[in-house]
Amino acid sequence: MPDFSNAVVSLGSGLWKRATATGQGGLLSGIDPSSFTTSDPLRLWIIQMGIIIMMGQLLSLGLGKIKQPKVIAEVLGGILLGPTAMGRIPGFTQHIFPAQSLPYLSLVANIGLCLFLFIVGLEIDATIIKRSVRSSLFIALSAMALSFGLGAAISVPLYHNFIPSSVKFTYFMLFTGVSFSITAFPVLCRILTALKLLDTTVGIVVLSAGVCNDVVGWSLLALAVALVNATSGLTALWILLTCLAFVIFLMWPVRIALLWFARFTGSTENGPTMFFMTVTTLIFWACSFFTDIVGVNAIFGAFLAGLIVPREGGLAIALTEKLEDMVTIMFLPLYFTLSGLNTNLGLLNNGITWGFTFAIICLDFSGKFTACTITARITGMSWRESSTVGSLMSCKGLVELIVLNIGLNANILTPTVFSMFVFEALILTFMTTPLVSLLYPPERRTLAVVGGVSRASPGDSDEDRSDRKFPMTEDQPWRSRFTVVLDKFDHMSGMLVATQLVCPPSLESSSAVQSIMSTRVSDKMKMPGFSVDTLRLIELSDRTSDVMKSSAVDTLIHTDPLLSVFRTFGELNDIPVSLSLSVVPYDDMPGTVAHHAKRYGSQLVLLPWLSPSSNFGNTSEGLSGPHNPFESFFGGSKHTGKSATTIHSQFVRRVFAESKADVALFIDPAGTGTGSARHIFCPFFGGPDDRLALEFVVQLCTNPRMSATVVRMSKISTETAAVERPSLVHLDGKESLDMPDLAYQMPVSSNLAFPDTVYGQTNAEMRFQSETANNFLWGRYANSQLPYDAPSSLRAALSRIKFSEFSSPLPLHSAIQFASAHKPVLIVVGRSRRLAGEDHTSELQQILKERGSVGQDVIRKTIGDPATAFVASGCATAVVVLQASNVDI
Repeated sequence: MPDFSNAVVSLGSGLWKRATATGQGGLLSGIDPSSFTTSDPLRLWIIQMGIIIMMGQLLSLGLGKIKQPKVIAEVLGGILLGPTAMGRIPGFTQHIFPAQSLPYLSLVANIGLCLFLFIVGLEIDATIIKRSVRSSLFIALSAMALSFGLGAAISVPLYHNFIPSSVKFTYFMLFTGVSFSITAFPVLCRILTALKLLDTTVGIVVLSAGVCNDVVGWSLLALAVALVNATSGLTALWILLTCLAFVIFLMWPVRIALLWFARFTGSTENGPTMFFMTVTTLIFWACSFFTDIVGVNAIFGAFLAGLIVPREGGLAIALTEKLEDMVTIMFLPLYFTLSGLNTNLGLLNNGITWGFTFAIICLDFSGKFTACTITARITGMSWRESSTVGSLMSCKGLVELIVLNIGLNANILTPTVFSMFVFEALILTFMTTPLVSLLYPPERRTLAVVGGVSRASPGDSDEDRSDRKFPMTEDQPWRSRFTVVLDKFDHMSGMLVATQLVCPPSLESSSAVQSIMSTRVSDKMKMPGFSVDTLRLIELSDRTSDVMKSSAVDTLIHTDPLLSVFRTFGELNDIPVSLSLSVVPYDDMPGTVAHHAKRYGSQLVLLPWLSPSSNFGNTSEGLSGPHNPFESFFGGSKHTGKSATTIHSQFVRRVFAESKADVALFIDPAGTGTGSARHIFCPFFGGPDDRLALEFVVQLCTNPRMSATVVRMSKISTETAAVERPSLVHLDGKESLDMPDLAYQMPVSSNLAFPDTVYGQTNAEMRFQSETANNFLWGRYANSQLPYDAPSSLRAALSRIKFSEFSSPLPLHSAIQFASAHKPVLIVVGRSRRLAGEDHTSELQQILKERGSVGQDVIRKTIGDPATAFVASGCATAVVVLQASNVDI
């Protein structure tokens, strides 16, 4: 019986001995806790596990800085723990890794290896190959053919110099050829993720070619193992026929039955149930056991079991999420350590050995690089892209280590040849990242036209719609195309309410439609094509499941719960909604939002920001300590910690900085939208952001159920506070608002603070133009200075808005008091005082001190001084912070 089955029997006998033991010593009785005994191997195993994991983690911290995959750190850690380095310390190997303990360590490592191959099978998706099936097959097969030939060629001198004559040359040649031809698909996925290549043409082709290489490579390895384990040629034939029949049995009857079973248990809709997980686990171990007893390694059965798991409804991804952490953190490092214990680079102690080692490295790399580069060039890729494909396909990593360990356990490879090939796998994997970075820098990359990691729903065309124009004239300032960003389910209610708010009356209520239809033809507003482009963001990490998600976007766009909710919302409200999903690293999310808005020609980007466990505005007595409203808005130490607040604020600020479209940040404290808030308060300080806020309020008030109060705030000195400043624009009969009495106790500093958001240098001419634009827009709306043929909907919207002007030495305090007069209230405010002469830094600091919210610099820099004051006061049901796209005035 093969090694895996023997190890199971050995473990069973060891556990039986432990169960029949009458007594065991402990630390308090003077027994060395690290001493190995067959009656209690667990204690030493725990010590070994801790050393292995810590070694790999420490190395990965340093290697991760240069974007090396974690497998490099784990392989290097195993080599360092072996006879190459720490094994040379007297007593280290005998005390920490004694020979008697290795069978137990090997058993756990092989269990983990089977689970890893099961996950690799789950990763294999036929849709990846279908994206570029011709070029991928051409690249993969040509590279394998040339590499296998070079491996077979160098096996001749290697056999005569290092392999004993008792080993058949054909077996050694077969293992050498497979080692040369294989590509580490799992490691390749991590490198593509780290280098952000998954959505490029190179990434798509390499993924497809890697899948093809993986399937063919494992088939060749199964053939090699069958030939080695067979006692004769006829036995080998029977083994291969048995395996072929088993594969056919799994791929058709068992796969179909498993799909039916997954649908029957609801696993394809709601994730894998406990019953489905149990049945899948039994099938997985049954496949491993069968391939092991027929003469092929158990890992092939595990790989086949992963292939037959249904992909419908993201079931394979859900299974991977349940298994990957335990396998990656605990099991795989054990296997790398076993390889390291068998690797002794000290055996490479002469010129001939090092000469063959470098020859192996050069031939292996040149074979893959040359074949892939030429075939990729033939398929139409540029030389730069083709050479990048060749560099990526030369990656080795874990898969070659599996091949080498199987050859070593079968006595096909000697320790010297094994060490040579391990060193070669380490070097080729290590050089992949820097070589790709050199050949294919970010500025030279081409995004995939079809099949990238950012997809739209099938009803949406893939063309670039950035050239679509939706002009906003003086008579029609409405924004009609919106990008709604979704990243968490907690943000859903706020984004639904925000979308409903910006929805035009013709799409929101039948009464509004009838009202518009009843107007004169000359007054009828020609609404532009209103649509919402929803962008679902999923963070791409180095987890296997996340990489699988990036390859299964076409499925996820139909099964993602957030997109399903938004799709239903659009259908119920007759809103044209297009759905897109992007799986990108967190650092790339702001750029993805900006690119998506540009591609779809969006005029306004809606961003969410809230805390799911908020208590916004709770000023009830009896609470211990001062209430900090920022904890409810942005998550303080009470919920998610300052780090989460800082990280999310950086995302929002980068979207503000990179977006070429207007941006609206919807701050929803309770996670319930605006609730019953039907009144809007907008303080108008001036500048592009405030002008956008005023236009946005006018658009919101086209909804007959909304009303608004807009106050133009101006700042005056404390000495002239009692003197009313003349109106900047005559209100033509508009009512003024009564201002409650305020006790001004803080002198206003005349020093101008450097703004938190830097927009570039301004001059007197730009400030004059901006002030002129402020006066023009205010006069147009506040005085209703509209042309005769202005649409009736605009006139109706202005009739629901109450305009006023107010001057105060403490304008933020005044604005808070105005907003507090309406409960509940939605506050719409510009993000900054761009191109304005005053700043609110001193007054804001006083407000924060009064509210016990000192030290909110991150939030202030993110949403601006006025919005921060409203958040701190707790007077708003929700806040919308707007930033205009980059303009000159």
